[in-house]
Order: sequence, then C-alpha cells, then structure tokens
Amino acid sequence: MPSQLQEALSASAPVQSDRRIVRVAIAGNPNSGKTTLLNQLVGSRFAVGNWPGVTVERKEGVVDFQGWRIEIVDLPGIYTLEPIAEDEQIAADCLTRERPDVILNVIETPRLERALTLTVELAERGIPMVVALNMSDEAQRAGLAVDCEAFHALTGIRALPTNGRTGQGVRELLPAILEAHRQQQRPALRIARDMLSEVEPQSLADERLGIAEGLYRAVIRRREPQGRALTAAVDKVLLHPVGGLIAYLAVMYLFFKISFDFSAPFMDWTDGFISGYLGRLATHLLGLVGAPELVVGFVSEAVIGGVGFVVTFVPLIATMFFLLTLLGMSGYLARLPFLLDRFMNWLGLNGKAVIPLLLGLGCNVPAVMATRTMESRRDKLVLVMMIPFMSCPARLVVFSFFALLFFAQHAALVIFAMYALGVLVAVATSLLLKGTLFKRSVAPMIIELPPYRLPRLRTVGTIVWSHVREFLYRAGTLIFAVSVIVWALVHLPPGAKPQDSVVAQIGRAVVPVFQPLGLEDWRVTSSLIPAFLAREVALGFMGTIFAVEEGSNTETVETFDLVAETREQVVGFGEAALDGVRAVFSLGIQTFATEDDETTRALREAVRDSFTPGSALAFMILLLLYNSCLGVYGVMEKEVGRRYALGFLGWSFLVGWVVAFVVYQSWRLISGGA
Repeated sequence: MPSQLQEALSASAPVQSDRRIVRVAIAGNPNSGKTTLLNQLVGSRFAVGNWPGVTVERKEGVVDFQGWRIEIVDLPGIYTLEPIAEDEQIAADCLTRERPDVILNVIETPRLERALTLTVELAERGIPMVVALNMSDEAQRAGLAVDCEAFHALTGIRALPTNGRTGQGVRELLPAILEAHRQQQRPALRIARDMLSEVEPQSLADERLGIAEGLYRAVIRRREPQGRALTAAVDKVLLHPVGGLIAYLAVMYLFFKISFDFSAPFMDWTDGFISGYLGRLATHLLGLVGAPELVVGFVSEAVIGGVGFVVTFVPLIATMFFLLTLLGMSGYLARLPFLLDRFMNWLGLNGKAVIPLLLGLGCNVPAVMATRTMESRRDKLVLVMMIPFMSCPARLVVFSFFALLFFAQHAALVIFAMYALGVLVAVATSLLLKGTLFKRSVAPMIIELPPYRLPRLRTVGTIVWSHVREFLYRAGTLIFAVSVIVWALVHLPPGAKPQDSVVAQIGRAVVPVFQPLGLEDWRVTSSLIPAFLAREVALGFMGTIFAVEEGSNTETVETFDLVAETREQVVGFGEAALDGVRAVFSLGIQTFATEDDETTRALREAVRDSFTPGSALAFMILLLLYNSCLGVYGVMEKEVGRRYALGFLGWSFLVGWVVAFVVYQSWRLISGGA
C-alpha cells in the first residue's frame, strides 16, 4: 500500500478521468482531529507507518466510493508550510512536489481564525480543496457558527461542518472530494505566484495573515453560548503548580497499575497458550507423522517459541496504547508537557519528552516509537538515547530472581536501586549529549491545549490495533529471526551437548571480557546472548544450561488430550480476564509480586554456586544498562537510523560494563573478597 500511494502521489500531470483514482492529502493544524476523521472515512482500512526515508509517522487508508478508489494520506499536523521541523518539511514536499489530486483541509472550528492562515498557504498551491469544519459541535456550544455559503463564495472552496468523534457530516465529504476532483475546483483565494519573488517573507506572512483575518470576519457568525465548557475549570486544577503535579502522579500511577495489572494475566495466559498448548500440539502432530527429533525441537522451541515471545507482549502493548490514546484524545496528555517543561529543559529537552520516558518504565519499544512527537531531530535523538535505560518489567523478572536469592532481607531496596540507577544513567546521558554532540539550545515547545473531550471507543480501538499491528511487524520479525539463530547455536554441532555447543564456545570466548565483573562461568556469560533477545530469557537459558529443566519438555504423543487441553485454555482465558479486572481494583501494583515455583527454586540452587552477591549485582547492572532488548534496537534503527542505533549499543555496553565493574570491585573491597 505505501508504494502504491507513493506512486500515485508522484503524478503531477493533468488528471486522467479514466484512471478512477483520487489521491487525497489531509492537512491541518495539530489536534484538529485529522486522524479521527481519517478513521471515520476509511474504518479498518487504516494503517500506520513511516514516510519513506524519514521517521515521522504516516497514516493512510483507502475507501471505494461510487466506482472511485480514494487513496487518503494524513499529513503531519502543521501550522505552516514554511519548513522548520521534519514534519513540516514532509507536508510541504507532498503538497509542492508530489501534488495530490485534492487537499482535505481539516479545521478545528473553535479556532477557525488561527487555522485560516494555513488555509491561505494551502490555497496558494492551486490544488482542488475541500474544507472540513471539524468539531462543529464544540464551536456551537461556544456560540460560533460558520457561514459555509459565504466561505464558498469568497474562496471557491466547499466547506462542510463535521464531527470526527461521532461521524456527523463525514459522509458528505466524499461526494465533495469527487466533485472538487472532477470539476478541478481550485481555490480562488491565493496570492499570485508572480508576487512571491517580489515580496519580503515578513511582508508575505503579514499579507497571508491579513487575508485570513478578513475571511474570518466575513464568515463567522456569533451566537449566545449554550453553556460554559468545563475546560477552564478543570485546568485550574490540572495545570496548578501543586495540584497539577499531584493529579499527574495519580494519573501516572493508575496508568501503570492498569497497564501492568490488567495485562499481566493475559500475558501469562498467552505465554502458556503459545509455549504450552501450541508447542505441545505441534509436538503431538509431528510425533504422529514420525518427524525427526531435531525437526520437532525446531518447530516447538524456535518457531513457536520465537513467535510466542513476541505475542506475549501484545496485551501489555495494547493496554498501554489504549490508555495512551484515551489520554491523548481526551486532551489531558497535551497538558503534561506544559506542566513539566521546566524540569525537562534542565535535561536539554522540552516538556514533550515526558511521555516517552514514562512509557519506558512500561516497555521501551512503544516509548521509542512515541518520540515521533518531538519537533526537532536533535531532541528526538537525545530522548531515544535515554529511553533504554528506563527499567521495564522484563528486567524486573531478573532483578526479583537475583535480589531474592542473594539479598533476601533487602530485596525491595535492591530492586528500587536498579530502577533509580537506570534513571540516573539516562539523565547523565542526556546531560552528556547536551554538552557535546548536541550543543544547540532546546527547541521551543509549541503545544496545543485542546478542550477536554470524551473519546469514542471505536476510534480508539482502530488506532490501538494499527499500533499493535506495527509492533508485531517491526519487532516480531526481527525477534523471531534471531530466536531461530539462537536455537541453532544451542544445537550445533548436531547432537552436541550444551557444554560442547557453539553457544558454549562463544561463552568461553567472552569470559575474559566479563571476568573483571566476577562473571567467570561460561554458562553465565553465554546467557547474555539470548538476554539481548529479552532480559527474562536469560533465566530460562541458564535453566537449560544448568540442566535443572531437563525433562520438563518431554511430553509424549499419548499425554496430549486435544479436547481437554483446549477446554483448559478457554477456562484459563476467562480466569485471566477475571484476574485482570480484580487486579485493577486491588490496592498496590500486583505485578510487582514475585512467585516461587518449582522451576525457579531448582534454578536458584544451581545459580547460587555460580555467583557471589557482588557478581550477582554486576550481572543485574549489566542487564539493566546495556541496550534493553533486540526489539528496542529494532525500533531504534527504524526511528533514528542504524548509525545511531549501533552507536548506542556501544555506549550502553560501555556504561554497563564500567558501572558493573565499579560496583563489583567495590563490593569485594567492602566484603573482603566475597
């Protein structure tokens, strides 16, 4: 689809009516409801990706209408077509060089006067245009109405009132788009192109502003407001220097509690369904056809296990994006940068960096993806370099295991120290970059404070699904490929025992690198390889190497009862749903509770002999600080490029090694060599 749309938008020749394709670009200010309107127009045929060659988010969709194929792309939200930021450059290039057939100009009607300045710039392109006067219901409550007939007479542009949240007026947009395309209804309101070279930029900007103000006065109709909106009253609390911070902490606590506690039972069920049910089913079926043992192991462990690892995180990703979309569409998320801007300036960033950093505590992958909201590439790069140091739940699994094993009396303090250390290293990285590679001043923050709105669940669900689908495609393919490679290394050469495998040889080869950290056992150093796939995989890998899980996956063909196992999975899913709801309404964050099953008890006994308390701390610090996982590296490469992603791998490993070395050697001095 992206290549088709790119090819379609590249046509600048006169339109041929027999092509029956209309290429539409949605343009408008940020928070004008463009994405919601796109969702109403195309429904489930709505996709999220990146613009070719850049990292700004691209939304697009297709709708068939009256025998026409209407291909729609949502341009980044902008205030002007004079490029400053990356998103503005993309919008300007699309409209100037690629020239869509029709521009759908989405205007936030309550802020019509400001939006008309962009409308004047768009009209200068000479492309047929339709205006969607979005959020018309809010304008009506504020006592504002637009004379659409007068607007059409003065500009040559059809203007239609719409409500993207409810879908009101959206159906009328498609006939208007087709009419504008077929009749080639170019705007009559534009500055003559022969004037552009004769007018100073500031004079041109003043002229555009004057036209916009004159048009606003000509078409606006004021009425008695139907009632005062709650926005101003609520903002007195949520933007208060003290009350706002208290409210923010409460909202963030609920955000993470719901994200962790609601998704955790589903993650556990998904893990059991993939690795337990599907893995054993595959073993059962392959056993029936007499497949070789190596093939059975590859399918159940590498193929199903690799896919299952990715799918396991989908409940968390979906829950976080659901809550994030709710907060964004409600209008609250836009206020956090304003509230915390002063603190973020000290780190060399503006207030918009708050959201991705907070997301990093839940999962680094969506946190890196959320950096697309930053106006400047400089700010985005700094933020991307900070996020992987924010500790995620995958690391918590490892921290809990080692803290309870070696520091049982102070386990909570050790775990908290790991989280605090990650934050401190992230801050230090930001300050270092601010003083070296990125010395430029912080980009000014331009944010919109929209009114509070009640999001529609259908729209939220569509947006969440688009992000989940992108996560599966980007992170899933990469993780799956590497899981197959890791499995192969464990089983090579064919028939070799773990201590004679390629992994063992690699583990022994890297022992000198980690020996100064107290990690001298090849079985420990080799676990760092799959730990790059995911932190918690290190425990399962060590369990295999230490042979404490031997025989745990030796199910035979006769032991698998398809009906009983399927019934158990259905019941388990229902129990997961109930557990998720109960956990949400419980006190505290239940996900932080640690469990102790037979497998972990056996693993603890085996690991205890290969670590000291000092080397255990070093191991935890290394897993905390060197790049969080392969999925994060994958999205980092997509967002900022391979050069910066590889550079961060080197930096994070260096920082992790140095800090782990200092802690381990200090522990030895204090404890007398233990």
